[in-house]
Order: sequence, then C-alpha cells, then structure tokens
Amino acid sequence: MIATKNLGIKGLLAGLAIACSLTLPAMAAEINGVKFADTVKVGGSDLKLNGLGMRTKVVFKVYAAGLYLTEKKTTPADIMMVQGPRRVTLVMMRDLTSEEFGNAFMTGLNNNLSQAEKSKIVSQISKFGEIFASIESLKKGDVLHIDWIPGTGTQTELNGKKVGESVPDLAFYNAILRIWIGDKPADSSLKPALLGARS
Repeated sequence: MIATKNLGIKGLLAGLAIACSLTLPAMAAEINGVKFADTVKVGGSDLKLNGLGMRTKVVFKVYAAGLYLTEKKTTPADIMMVQGPRRVTLVMMRDLTSEEFGNAFMTGLNNNLSQAEKSKIVSQISKFGEIFASIESLKKGDVLHIDWIPGTGTQTELNGKKVGESVPDLAFYNAILRIWIGDKPADSSLKPALLGARS
C-alpha cells in the first residue's frame, strides 16, 4: 500500500515537473558563455531569436550579437521588410570607449551605404551619435539593445535603461542592420550567424 502511494506521488511529481518545464522560457542558445533567450518582448510583441554569433576583431572577441524578429528570416532583404518590432542585442566581451564604439558604428555605415543613402538619414545619424557621446564607455558584460518599435522609432537601452531619444526613421534602423548583414558586414562570419546559419 505504501509502495503504491509512493509510486503515485512520484508519478504526480514527475508530471508536475514536465508541465512546469513546458511553461518555463527556454534559453535558446549560448555562445562563449553568453545566453540569449528564445523569445523577448519588444513593443508589445513577442520576437524570436533569428540568429546569434560573435563579433571578433583580429583574435579578440568584441561582443556577442543576437537578432530578434517577429518571424524567422534567412536573407537581408526579407529582414529589411519585416513588419513589426525588431531587436539587435549586443553583449560586450571587452571594454570599449564610446569613441571606439562610435567609430566602429560609423565605419559600418560608411561601408554599406552610398553617399546618397547617408544624406537621407544624416540628421538621424547625428542624433544617434549624441547617444554614443552620452555613454562614457561600454564595459565587459554590458548589454546593449537597439530596438525598432513601430510608432516610436529606433530605441536604445543599456543594461535595461533607455539611452537618449528615439530616432523615428525606419530607413535609419535598416541602415544600422546593414552594419552586420549588409554587403560589407563588420564581421563576415557574424552575418550568416545572424541570418540563422548553423555552424
């Protein structure tokens, strides 16, 4: 009788454990000890992790990057046309000054935009530059979110706190994405990783 009761309790506990595990948010992926959630909520919508990878320069790891979309996409063109919110998450792997990060940002834009394209978003680029100027430095472990929220614009968060004002032009956010998934990406191995390619 006792054995039967114990078996029943064990079965119940096992069932509860399985049920709980199905409701817990899963950590979809990990790279060099940095974990990225399977889904995040941005602008009231659930976004899925499209891909993640590591930005390296020479032999140094600079940051881990994850791209979140409303639905998974595998080409830059499809990503640019996604309706709804989007998110790029950068987790710093080393310390950088705001000047170093800002210079890398501008290099990425210059490499992937024509002069005509840049001229259309010059005021937004300037506004984003002010955001970098307000951040003294980025430290190892810092988490930077760059979000596109329809009706709000490009919004930046550092360690959960909003930084600067929103930038309202979708063309500007797409220009930012081209830093990583454009024709001349900042890191040739990071681009396919963000597009969901499996290593």
